[in-house]
Amino acid sequence: MTLIKRLAACGLAVALALLGGATPANAGAPRVEDLGVPLQDVLLIGGVVAPGPGGRTVLWGASSGAPAHLNAVDPVTGAEVARYDLPGAGGSWAVDAAQDGSVYVGTYGDGRLYRWTEQGGVQDLGRPLASENFIWTVAAGEGATVYGGTFPGGRLFAYDPATGVRDYGRISPAHSYIRSVSYAGGKIYAGTEAPAAVFEIDAATGATRQLPTPEGLDPADKWAYDVNAAGGYLHVRYGSANPGPLRVWDIAAGRWTGALESAHGLDVSPPDADGAVHLVRGGELVRYDPRTGAVTGTGMPFTGRVANTRGIGWAELGLPDYPGRSVVGLLWRGLMFRYNPQTGAKSFVQTAVQGEPIDVTALAQGPDGRVYAGGFLNGGFAAVNPQTGQREEFHTFSQSEDMVAHDGKLYVGAYPDARVYAYDPALPWNSTEYSPSPEPGQAPNPARLFDLAADKQIRPRALVSAGRYLAAGTMPDLGHLGGVLAVWDPRTGALKHARRNVVQDQSIVSLAYRDGVLYGGTSVHGGQSLPVPTQPEAKLFAWSVKEDRLLWEIVPAPGKPAIPALTFDGRGRLWGIAGGEVFAVSTAARKVVERVTLSGSRSSGGQLAYNRRDGRLYGAHAGQDVFSLDPRTGRHTVLRQGTVHHLTVHRSGDVYFAEGSRLFRVTR
Repeated sequence: MTLIKRLAACGLAVALALLGGATPANAGAPRVEDLGVPLQDVLLIGGVVAPGPGGRTVLWGASSGAPAHLNAVDPVTGAEVARYDLPGAGGSWAVDAAQDGSVYVGTYGDGRLYRWTEQGGVQDLGRPLASENFIWTVAAGEGATVYGGTFPGGRLFAYDPATGVRDYGRISPAHSYIRSVSYAGGKIYAGTEAPAAVFEIDAATGATRQLPTPEGLDPADKWAYDVNAAGGYLHVRYGSANPGPLRVWDIAAGRWTGALESAHGLDVSPPDADGAVHLVRGGELVRYDPRTGAVTGTGMPFTGRVANTRGIGWAELGLPDYPGRSVVGLLWRGLMFRYNPQTGAKSFVQTAVQGEPIDVTALAQGPDGRVYAGGFLNGGFAAVNPQTGQREEFHTFSQSEDMVAHDGKLYVGAYPDARVYAYDPALPWNSTEYSPSPEPGQAPNPARLFDLAADKQIRPRALVSAGRYLAAGTMPDLGHLGGVLAVWDPRTGALKHARRNVVQDQSIVSLAYRDGVLYGGTSVHGGQSLPVPTQPEAKLFAWSVKEDRLLWEIVPAPGKPAIPALTFDGRGRLWGIAGGEVFAVSTAARKVVERVTLSGSRSSGGQLAYNRRDGRLYGAHAGQDVFSLDPRTGRHTVLRQGTVHHLTVHRSGDVYFAEGSRLFRVTR
């Protein structure tokens, strides 16, 4: 269907007014092809081991998707016992089983709470707190009661089917996240983002006190990421999704009594008959006795960058090598693990949990001419043949922030820790961090080059080929402002420099390069939701690669919070997009020489790329549409309306863009 027909269907006059004078496509307009879903994989985040349909123990896991699903997996076979839609939810970190046999799921996207029961299946309970759109954690209390922690208000709530929702309010004025919650003996325990704090809340009265910080532990840049009450002890893992220090609080004694280093999350198992729990430490499943501090290895390895359990507990398997109770659990890509303490038997089994389409977050032409796509959250890495439009490769990988070809390799910026990788398409894929079974002795491909975690960076939002160098611009982690401009030298394998706050308290979200100079667009925001920006508007800066110094900076789009994309046209003018407008800059005069209004949007999102084949700019505007623009006249044409945020121009002249998880191609 042409755009004219679509516009006619929704009212041509209204559509043209909204487009701010854009010229609609006509019968001779470029053709838009739907190439399907390039990225699809399993992402399990929240989970619990508990009775399922028919009362038999299952592995419950919430898989991200549109919508998300609650899955029940048989720990004996890995088969899917049941799969329930979670309408309105994108995914969940928060799954727990109540004493009455029900299972609760708290979700992100709309902050909804769901409850599964044997009799009624899954019930949508709505938003427990209207102000909160993210339920990070839920923990079962007495009977059918569940407790939950939220963002952005850092609130704690309880839900009981008999009495409804109880709002305990904001637990700490200094925190916006209740990241983890557990319950024991009438007390709720809640952990926060950095600076890490753990609170004890009386479930009946709401009285709150903060537990002391463990001796020798600096909470400044750590979260109380996992809080698990088990057998009279509170196990608190500090840090992030990566392994970190675990400290043990003796609830009865009221003091910290134990410590483990390099503990993985997200849970510890319920205690065994002797009071010991099982958890992953240093890439191995271990048994930990909090009374004595004894740690006993099992010999069961957990490899890769992400080795956090998605629910861990006990189940009777009835298998020859697994007599009595066995430790069972899920991993994030749908793999389940089993360990029997009596025989030492251990195994990993791929479950039948179904993969879900993944939203595309990065697109680029690779050095081999194929089009590469990276995804959101559960990530993924795909290569698409530009002649056929078919996907030729798919691999499990990290969330990608940006991609760019440089000197025969594809460079990928990954979340979190602002990691940068180099992928050589001429060599076999072998990710030592993400492949289920990496080839021993074979060099990693993609190879991890560097990260900027030490500089408190989280998102390498912009990558660009800069002469002999690769340049990266980043966004900082929670609680910080000020991105890093990093210049990598592939010949020496070292950073030429990494400079923070090139523009004070602003992230670097777009880059372009020409004649020895890097041009960067900034955002007033950090890489997470906090802290509040200190700067009023985004800037454009010029940086000398040779001299390692700032040449100049200007405000090209007054009042706009971000300049998310930059590109040069065929005449050497630098173009950018910013919240409802496209602008051209003369880098010699250091000023804006042309401005094209798209709409009144102040969105911080957008993409822009120059097509050498037809001399036009192509852009994704504020998640509203894809457009082309003639840089000589400023006239622009909407090619498709939709939630488009990412695009790339292929050397053939074709333009690729993504709407959520679907990839499209514009051809002539």
